[in-house]
Amino acid sequence: MAVTVHHVCSHLSSFHPVRTRLPTRPNSHKFNANSVRCDGSIETQRVTVKNGNDSLEICRVLNGMWQTSGGWGRIDRDDAVEAMLRYADAGLSTFDMADHFLPPGMAELLNCSFSQFTFNPIEIETKRDGPAEDLYGIFINRVRRERPPEFLEKVKGLTKWVPPPVKMTSNYVRESINVSRKRMDVAALDMLQFHWWDYSNPGYLDALKHLTDLKEEGKIKTVALTNFDTERLQIILENEIPVVSNQVQHSIVDMRPQQKMAELCQLTGVKLITYGTVMGGLLSEKFLDTNIAIPFSAPPLNTPSLQKYKRMVDAWGGWGLFQTLLQTLKTVATKHGVSIPTVAVKYILDQPAVAGSMVGVRLGLSEHINDCNAVFTLVLDEDDVNSIQEVTKKGKDLLRVIGDCGDEYRRA
Repeated sequence: MAVTVHHVCSHLSSFHPVRTRLPTRPNSHKFNANSVRCDGSIETQRVTVKNGNDSLEICRVLNGMWQTSGGWGRIDRDDAVEAMLRYADAGLSTFDMADHFLPPGMAELLNCSFSQFTFNPIEIETKRDGPAEDLYGIFINRVRRERPPEFLEKVKGLTKWVPPPVKMTSNYVRESINVSRKRMDVAALDMLQFHWWDYSNPGYLDALKHLTDLKEEGKIKTVALTNFDTERLQIILENEIPVVSNQVQHSIVDMRPQQKMAELCQLTGVKLITYGTVMGGLLSEKFLDTNIAIPFSAPPLNTPSLQKYKRMVDAWGGWGLFQTLLQTLKTVATKHGVSIPTVAVKYILDQPAVAGSMVGVRLGLSEHINDCNAVFTLVLDEDDVNSIQEVTKKGKDLLRVIGDCGDEYRRA
């Protein structure tokens, strides 16, 4: 299904332009390392992702709001907004929306076509027309009324757009983005993260060009990507689309972004924002010393995230090896007086090109503010890293099993 460009990302140090059948824009020039350059100045808690004159400061631990979509328990609107305020008051002031819009029948088509590593129907359907943007709109107005202006400046809302495979006209893109602006009650989206299902349809370049035009009009502050692979990221940069980041799945188990994507990101300055970093909660004390093969001997895999990442564990090395990893992470966590999720997030934040990592929030149902903030003071030493890598090297290479970043959503 995807366009094949065999030499992409081989010998990235020289970074020769890609020859591809995808159409390029009129007057586009050959890509080089300085033509689209993003810079990230990383501090302990916050990072600025930047491309040219476009920049956005975000918290390095982001609040992921996919879990407000219904598959994790009923969310009370007022309780959720109060929880968002508590997270922001604690310094965790960047919120990532996952209100994905799929055309009728697309979820069923995708689920029939994809491999065992992709979403099942429940998971995809719960991402349709989620409430996160609406919650953010209520929340940001509370912030405007109840917090000082300097606090408001720290709050950021990152949202996504996942269009159906229709013709990407300027009006269509504009109207779609206006929906998010209205729901979030903002004049300009802090970051619009774009996803595209089918690489064989080059309309993603048209959509990104129109998004860039909207950025120039002040409707979007920064343009970014979600679940694009290394090959397409290079093509997008060659077409002078000034993306600042790519949001990809990345965890101690799933290190695919470090094998190809990170090298291109380091060369160009594009940053990675990661999700699945605690694997929906699998990377936690809750699943330590459990055997899911025995009924009722382990916590149920009762959320879309747990089901998805359990399949990643199976692909990587199985539950036995995963238990060895959890035991190792527990040893490291105990040494530093923190939790397993805190170690898991810090390990990924320390990886090349990673600007931030997402931790899902079940607003009004549970909170992990202390664990998230503990990430910023945790320092993993050489012994910690070596002990973790002693386990992970025993797992399978998921790049070979699944493919590059985002391929789990596209491969038949």
